[in-house]
Amino acid sequence: MSARRPPRRTGTLLALLLLAAAALPAQARDLARIESPGQVLAVTIEAQHEDRLAYRVERNGQPVIASSRLGFLLGDGRLERNLELVDHSSSSFDETWEQPWGERRLTRNHYNELRARFAERPATPGEAPRRIDVVFRVYDDGVGFRYEFPAEPAPRQVRIRQELTEFALADADDTTAWWIPAFEWNREEYLYSRTPLREIGTAQTPLTLRTGNGLHVSIHEAALVDYAGMNLARGDANVLRAALTPSSEGGAVNRTTPFATPWRTIQIGERAGDLVESSLILNLNEPNAIGDVSWFKPAKYVGVWWSLHLETETWGTGPKHGATTANTRRYIDFAAKNGFRGVLVEGWNPGWDGNWFANGWGFDFTRSTPDFDLPKLAKYAAGKGVHLIGHHETACAVSHYERQLEAAFDLYARNGVDVVKTGYVCDAGDIQRQDQAGGPVVREWHESQWMSNHHLRVVQAAAERKIAVNAHEPVKDTGLRRTYPNWVSREGARGMEFAAWADPPNPPEHEATLVFTRMLAGPMDFTPGIVSLVGRNGQKLRSTLAKQLALYVVLYSPVQMVADLPEHYAKQPQALKFIRDVAVDWEESRMVDGSVGEYAVLARKARGGEEWFLGAVGDDTPRVLQAPLSFLDAGRRYRAEIYRDGDGADWERNAAAFVHETREVGAGDVLELRLGRGGGQAVRFVPL
Repeated sequence: MSARRPPRRTGTLLALLLLAAAALPAQARDLARIESPGQVLAVTIEAQHEDRLAYRVERNGQPVIASSRLGFLLGDGRLERNLELVDHSSSSFDETWEQPWGERRLTRNHYNELRARFAERPATPGEAPRRIDVVFRVYDDGVGFRYEFPAEPAPRQVRIRQELTEFALADADDTTAWWIPAFEWNREEYLYSRTPLREIGTAQTPLTLRTGNGLHVSIHEAALVDYAGMNLARGDANVLRAALTPSSEGGAVNRTTPFATPWRTIQIGERAGDLVESSLILNLNEPNAIGDVSWFKPAKYVGVWWSLHLETETWGTGPKHGATTANTRRYIDFAAKNGFRGVLVEGWNPGWDGNWFANGWGFDFTRSTPDFDLPKLAKYAAGKGVHLIGHHETACAVSHYERQLEAAFDLYARNGVDVVKTGYVCDAGDIQRQDQAGGPVVREWHESQWMSNHHLRVVQAAAERKIAVNAHEPVKDTGLRRTYPNWVSREGARGMEFAAWADPPNPPEHEATLVFTRMLAGPMDFTPGIVSLVGRNGQKLRSTLAKQLALYVVLYSPVQMVADLPEHYAKQPQALKFIRDVAVDWEESRMVDGSVGEYAVLARKARGGEEWFLGAVGDDTPRVLQAPLSFLDAGRRYRAEIYRDGDGADWERNAAAFVHETREVGAGDVLELRLGRGGGQAVRFVPL
């Protein structure tokens, strides 16, 4: 007897399949696409399940950023789903603009733009839909995108609790990240961690990545105006999510329509050096808004600073007070003798005595201490072609500082002080805000919306008086120096003072890491040039002498400190000669070679001249590099003045091993660079 098969229940099976299909997310639909001018990069906007917005980025047809969400958590709910594309358009833009000062004089701004407008299907029939624009600008070396809340018949208050913006790395398995933590007490002043992407916690930007196939990516932001700074929190293994800095007002951002967010930026290159040579961040900022800034002169400066970190002098008054009339005259004389334009003086005003760190409300920015004669010193300096550099340390009593801001800048303007270093020393999250005198004091983060606005108030007030600003413990750099060219530099990372007293101090690879991380945001006042190579209590710098010289080329700033003591430079006349000769303003800059955290070789041509300079810095591993000199003008010969590590140079055992030599070279030559442990090399190329 043959077995009987049960009847086929076709209808039931089909129903089950249909139910299963209905439970699956709908397939993503491409809504709009734009390519870069050279067809290197392409961005696609897509609609995912429930019409959630997402985007993806490809380079030469290969995915770099996989499908990544867009949207917001707002005070009145989520703005991320049920979004319909209302309209979209594309355009192209190509200009070359001139920086008044910078890493290069001429910058090309060439991109294709995609503008897409979305409307949310209202939950209640007849309700006016919420609208939002998403704008992408696609360059051959990166992408910038932002959200725009359009104008409405009646301006609307918008409270942003968080962005839902994502960056999902397509090649995540073998991706390496260089990052510092966010929302920690010491602001941006942390050593960079090198970890797999999956081990990132919450990181500050710029965050630098190298994928398994060798592609280099940096995620950051541009044009941070009236908005909270963006950090990156790791979600799933390959996803980084925007994490906005909180506000004391609740949420992160409070704005009135219309407004735009900062640009979210993704720089992409084959080489690590491609990130360094990119102008994406600057190009996404608005042009100069303050007019002529020819009064600002990029320059080197000396000052009462390193001695304070050595604790041989003090900020507060007393027997070791550094900011005295006599001591400042000594620095003015040293600056004049060596052709340095500026003299910084910290501790010149009342408020430093006692525990100033905890009592910023005691600072007076309109008076000098009895032993410091500001008008007399300003006149003395001017007679020698030198300018005093002002200093405003707030200890984070920011509202107290703002109430004196106009009078403080007026005092500087009367005395020819045309650069000021500001400071915000306190634990992160402890900025003191008091909207009304005598009212409650609330706390803000250094990169909150309120602080981003504060820094612009300072820069604008300074610009009205032809004063440049160099901010320490700052809000991050997002390229606003294009819009406000008097915002010339800032700190925002571990600077040289950590080499004096920190435990641990800056390691040998620190500067070769900064080039490809923090420096992608903009200039840094690192304060190089410690030729004594010794910090507090004899602590050794993790640097050779030649490396200290190379930092003037490698770490860009239009205000570069000659940070060591005058008596120490007297013992190193050859090193001092290079520091005198090296430029601070550049016609163009080239990344000759580099690997993140290992070594960096940069060449820069002096603006207004024919000389080139080269700087190379390494890590804790001795290495020999080959530097092609193809950046030199073809057909010309140059005298290469070389300042290099000597035989056996080693930061730990023989840091002062140093050779100064010259040779004749041209564009077809290759210069061999021998770097010791913690070593470097600096070269000046003079046309013959």
